[in-house]
Amino acid sequence: MDNSSLVSVVIPAYNRAGTIKRCIDSVLAQTYGNLEIIVVDDCSQDGTYEAVRAMKSEKIKCLRL
Repeated sequence: MDNSSLVSVVIPAYNRAGTIKRCIDSVLAQTYGNLEIIVVDDCSQDGTYEAVRAMKSEKIKCLRL
């Protein structure tokens, strides 16, 4: 696969404020660079959404249900 193809990584999350940063960092550490990360927060009540939003990267999108 060449670097022109966009790869979407979808991460479902529910109450994962304590681990979501490590998960996203793992994706961002991959050698393939043309990717987007879509975190789908399923009504978390522990600050998961806020933890994702605090990660300032154009590659990260967070959808809150």
